[in-house]
This record gives sequence, structure tokens and C-alpha cells, in this order.
Amino acid sequence: MTSSLLLVLRQFERRIEQGLLPTLAELELTIEHWRVLSVLLADPGQPMSTLAEAAALPAASLTRHVDKLVERGLVVRRIHPDDRRRIVTALSPVGIAVAERVRTEERQIEAVLLGDLLPDGNTRT
Repeated sequence: MTSSLLLVLRQFERRIEQGLLPTLAELELTIEHWRVLSVLLADPGQPMSTLAEAAALPAASLTRHVDKLVERGLVVRRIHPDDRRRIVTALSPVGIAVAERVRTEERQIEAVLLGDLLPDGNTRT
């Protein structure tokens, strides 16, 4: 195994993404869509600028991804309750169900990877 933490993390990220691909394909989602859904599942009501940073997506492409998720009824946009000039995003009820399904799959993949990382089976989750 490499001594670079950056490379190890990237390798694990890649393995998680590869493991999620069948579920994402079945749901007709991209990994970028999953990043958005994942952030909003954990922390709903995000303004676009915060969402872009949290989802590790460029702001320019985030709008396109969110538009697609809104079209599919997975994400809703609302006016910020304290600042009517700002728009916030959240998951719709269908979006929550989809995100929870993918999150369950992701946790299973993570458990396997952590089991590989910690051979004694202690995943420390």
C-alpha cells in the first residue's frame, strides 16, 4: 500500500464510487447527483454556494445537476426563510427515499472497505 494518504483516500473514494455505480445506474443518477443528494440528506436547506462546496462540485456545474434533480422531483428549491433574496435546496420526500437507499448501499461498501483496512474486523464506526 502506498504511503501517501492522499492516494489512499483517492483509491478508497474510487472503490466506493465503483461499488455505487450499479445502484446509481438503476436510479439513473450520476456520482455528481449522489454527492448533491448525500449533502442534502445530511444537511437540508443548503444555499447553492454552500452546497457546491460541500458536494465538491464547481458552482457552474452544480446548477445543471440541481436542475436535473429538480426536474426529476428529487430536490426542491425554496426561498430562504430569513433572507428572501436567497434560494435554498432540500430533498423532496421521493428524494429522501432515494438518498436513503443509496446511503444504505454506500455504508455497506464502506463497511467492507473498512474491514479490508482493519483486518481484525473492527470497523470503528
